[in-house]
Amino acid sequence: MKIKLVYFGRPREQLKIANETADVPESLSTLAELLVWLRARGEEWARELAENRVRCAINQEFSGLAARIGDQDEVAIFSPISGG
Repeated sequence: MKIKLVYFGRPREQLKIANETADVPESLSTLAELLVWLRARGEEWARELAENRVRCAINQEFSGLAARIGDQDEVAIFSPISGG
């Protein structure tokens, strides 16, 4: 299954990647599973994509970690927005 990944904020800066098309295993069906798969890329990926450090959107809609992903979806990964 092909997923378009777009990175914003701290993940983009620290991982030095803006976007990619990833061939992910068909067995991945949720955002949580996708993040686990991405964190397996290495220590820096594990640190930057920890569940408490990122928010995600699927096809430009904010989504929780239990949200389902599918072939050709666009998944945006970004740091949480804080304000005051």
